[in-house]
Amino acid sequence: MDKKEVKFEDKIKELEKIVVELENGEVDLDDAIEKYTKAMQLAKECSDKLNAVADKVNKIMLENGKIEEFTVEE
Repeated sequence: MDKKEVKFEDKIKELEKIVVELENGEVDLDDAIEKYTKAMQLAKECSDKLNAVADKVNKIMLENGKIEEFTVEE
């Protein structure tokens, strides 16, 4: 059974939650390291997704010389 991919918006919400937890300063060092690592992974995944979409938009604009509707494949 395939693991369902987490939506971009859900990753952003999780990232925001981790940032708040780290900023409040009440997380012990081991948990902070784990949360920081998870946050960095989420940030990379979100950045990669945004870059992929930007590349797709740029390709559509370059190939056709105009903006057209496009769909994001998930």
